Amino acid sequence: MSAVTTSTKEMLDSPVLKSAIRKAAFRLMPMLVILYVVSFLDRTNVGFAEAALGADKGVSAGAFALGAGIFFIGYAIFEIPSNLLLKKVGAKIWLARIAITWGIVSACFAFVQGETSFVILRFLLGVTEAGLFPGVIMYLAEWFPNKVRVQMFAIFYLAQPFSQMIGNPLSGWLINIGDQLPGVRGWQVMFFTEGILAVLAGIAAFFFLINGPEKAKFLNLDEKFALKEIMTEEDTVKDETGPRGVFAAMRNGRVWYFTLIYFCLQIAVYGVTFFLPQQVSSLTGQKVGLAVGLLIAVPWFFGIFSCYLIGRAANTVAKRRMFGTVLFVSTGLCILGSAWAGTNHQPVLGMIFITLAVCSFLAVGPVVWAYPTAFLAGSAAAAGIGLINSLGNLGGFVAPILRTAVNSATADPTGSAGVYALGILPFLAAAMMYGTRAFRNKADDLLGK
Repeated sequence: MSAVTTSTKEMLDSPVLKSAIRKAAFRLMPMLVILYVVSFLDRTNVGFAEAALGADKGVSAGAFALGAGIFFIGYAIFEIPSNLLLKKVGAKIWLARIAITWGIVSACFAFVQGETSFVILRFLLGVTEAGLFPGVIMYLAEWFPNKVRVQMFAIFYLAQPFSQMIGNPLSGWLINIGDQLPGVRGWQVMFFTEGILAVLAGIAAFFFLINGPEKAKFLNLDEKFALKEIMTEEDTVKDETGPRGVFAAMRNGRVWYFTLIYFCLQIAVYGVTFFLPQQVSSLTGQKVGLAVGLLIAVPWFFGIFSCYLIGRAANTVAKRRMFGTVLFVSTGLCILGSAWAGTNHQPVLGMIFITLAVCSFLAVGPVVWAYPTAFLAGSAAAAGIGLINSLGNLGGFVAPILRTAVNSATADPTGSAGVYALGILPFLAAAMMYGTRAFRNKADDLLGK
């Protein structure tokens, strides 16, 4: 065993460091999860309004697909600048600003007048939210050592299932309640209420988040020193082996490698989530509302356990590679299985496949992010993580357009043809995850094989 591995192992086994990590997780993770809950809710609640926007405001299926996807164009354009600004002004201010501004834009969806205003607001939602997810990834990489980082990423990712478990029934309930109020429609009440939730979360984030261990009053001096020591050692290794600076990170081959992996993942995630209300409605024959919202909560409930348990288990290089490969294969197979069930009118099997797909792509996300955060530091981390997330998230732009285009070309009344198309790319990501066995550097020695 190398000297660096021995010293790192001793630090990781230190009771003082473990105490510091527990305290930091207890203080920071709930607020970060809340931010991502309202973020994911405001991204995907548009699926509940698809039919109503068409009926009330004349938003066609093509315009809806464009609006659903154009969010990621604004998101991609402003992602890296947002991340660099977060690095400059600190997470406390910047993450709060992001949540407040996107909440205001989200609430404005209640006043959509037609296709143009819908598409513009979706673009602005992407602009205002740009930097939240990669900013939190970078923030966690500054607080938690690599050995436990996937576990922290997994806790952060739990916001997705919580958002869908709580958010889908909430969205359905708000629509039902709103439809009973005079002068408004249910979808307007849903957008406005959930947008205000994001504003409140942003205000709370300003008071709860802390810019680095050295400013944490909840840590004693020994805990601050232990946490800074391990993070400094890891950053030193990253500086020695990884790219330095913004442009070096953007030219780095491994950054682009993980960008493509993340793109494939986002194709699967948003290809499923954007159309999940309509897909479940089609499978079960029920109108989109509270009942469908409750059914949609089932896959996300099981996703909580898969995400957290695999996040805890994936604490070595070999385990991360194995889990990543298997989970991407499972994602692809289950998306294809859900399409088959839709074609053959098998609602129970359809829900099982959807559940397994959600469990798979939720659990693989934290594993993917472990790789770039292991070799990127400083401004290179801000640029590299921002690039991976911004371009990777273009999968969210491609997914609804691809699915709609395939369904239109095949004239498939079940919509299953589009789902088949989305189920292919996770297999490419699986092959690439297995290919990471060729990536070896000093940073891996800190973690172990």
